[in-house]
Amino acid sequence: MEGLDALKISEDKKKYIVDLLNPVLEEMVAECIHRMPRDPVPFMLEWLEQKKVTEEDKQLSPEQKATVIAENMKLEEEIKRVRGQLQECSKLAASDKNHDDQEEEDEDDDEPPPPDFENRAVPSKARGGVSAEAYGEYNKKKDFVAPVIAKTDEQKERLKAVLSKSFLFSSLEDNDFGIIIGAMKEVQCKAKQRVIVQGDVGDFLFVIESGDFDCIVNAGGTERVVKTCGSGDVFGELALLYNCPRAATVQAKGASVCWQLDRDTFNTIVKEAAQKKRDRYDAFLSKVPLLESMDAYERSQLADALVSEVFADGQTVMTQGEVGKKFYILEEGAAVAMKNGTKVMDFGVGDYFGELALITDQPRAATVIAKGSCKMLSVDSRSFKRLLNVNDLLERSNKYK
Repeated sequence: MEGLDALKISEDKKKYIVDLLNPVLEEMVAECIHRMPRDPVPFMLEWLEQKKVTEEDKQLSPEQKATVIAENMKLEEEIKRVRGQLQECSKLAASDKNHDDQEEEDEDDDEPPPPDFENRAVPSKARGGVSAEAYGEYNKKKDFVAPVIAKTDEQKERLKAVLSKSFLFSSLEDNDFGIIIGAMKEVQCKAKQRVIVQGDVGDFLFVIESGDFDCIVNAGGTERVVKTCGSGDVFGELALLYNCPRAATVQAKGASVCWQLDRDTFNTIVKEAAQKKRDRYDAFLSKVPLLESMDAYERSQLADALVSEVFADGQTVMTQGEVGKKFYILEEGAAVAMKNGTKVMDFGVGDYFGELALITDQPRAATVIAKGSCKMLSVDSRSFKRLLNVNDLLERSNKYK
């Protein structure tokens, strides 16, 4: 309280600052410095709101959390049902309107053009800046028609297998999944070929089917490889998700095959859901002390590798003594850790476990069991070690043992 001694305020207020106000402000400022948002005010307001939600969530009992989760699931199902009905109504309305428009066009064809028709200026169709793009629900559903690139059945099956591994596409509905498959174009890459270049405007993203690609960042005139992508990985999506220049150059290490998806199809079919999911997962990852040294790009790549898993009440998530194959973050619900039959820890939303077994290749130190229905985010050992600097994490893991 040394800095407070000079303030002419009561001891109660000084204690309030030290015990309650300072911890919140320090945590918020640290997160703001870590994220470095362009405008810190909205970021801090959102952070405080999320902090409030988190603290309120901690006050709920496991039974109350399970009830809330069950109610949310029912609401989600009801929303899906209503959304389906609305889509059907929209289709019928659009069909009727198209019919009326066609009749009007037929009538208009019989009328002579206006006197100044030949002298009218032709409107420019130059592509606007990336930041000027706008895709409302009306445009998405009515005006947009995705390209369809001819493919053999063999190509379609290969593409389905690749997309099913990807964070961005694995949760799409069947109809949207089919649109994406139709719109993607196969790209054959040679060794050392640069598919995208740092700083360029991005019009496509790419999904890797085979081969490896180096992600290269130019910092101060020096290029360095920051990570290597393999089969099932996506690159080039950041420029489309956030309307920003390419964050890195991506170069094929050898002969490779990837699939290209255009900006318009991505924005219309995939972007909104993918961005919300990535932001939500990134928020979980940013709270893991073991991963706090990762930058936003690295964290986004790890977020893409996360898979959602649902566990029933009493179901075992991992077992003491087994070889660790996954790292888990608790997204919804609660879980308990048991060691030699004794409870050693409770897990709530945002808590994580299983990472040390992946880093040290040691058996699981405890058994984790779901308390009520819960949802976990997991990443497998291969992706965990490929995306993270394991040696660096191993040095820092000692303080978590």
